[in-house]
Amino acid sequence: MHARGFRRIAALAVATAAPLGFGLATAPAASAAAATTVYYSSTGAPDYVAQIDQGAANWNAAVSDVRLVKDEGKATVVLHEVHSGGSYTQTDGHGNGDVYLDTSQVAEGYDPTRIAAHELGHNLGLPDHYEGPCTELMSGHGPGTSCTNAKPDSQESAKVQQLWANGFRAEGDGTRVTTTVY
Repeated sequence: MHARGFRRIAALAVATAAPLGFGLATAPAASAAAATTVYYSSTGAPDYVAQIDQGAANWNAAVSDVRLVKDEGKATVVLHEVHSGGSYTQTDGHGNGDVYLDTSQVAEGYDPTRIAAHELGHNLGLPDHYEGPCTELMSGHGPGTSCTNAKPDSQESAKVQQLWANGFRAEGDGTRVTTTVY
């Protein structure tokens, strides 16, 4: 049987079975715009791979217009481990950048998953807001070492959704900026 004939038979089977209540599952409708994928690499931060992956997973659970996917070969966001100077990001805020995770901050008691998720937030276009409460991921080190929240709040998620709704819409000239230290 030709493939075209098989497709017709399969389509006919679905069309006739569904109204009869056979409970056939259908694939969800495709969204108007596919999510933008931002690839990251954690090989430069070997002590924090699990925390980086969890930070990315937290963002993926909170937003749908952009996905953080680990792929060392395609990475546009590269994470590194440093031993002083504070954690920070050099990024254009459009899914391209270098993240530096400071081991001394972790030794001081700051949560490494929160640090990683916070720095990934910069690569998704969010600024620091140190005055915010622990519930705001982008408040960074502001709430102190007792804050371990590594998930964006609803306002942060909504802002990332807005920024990435149809792919990232650049608001500036796309030059690389350095964010302040975590």
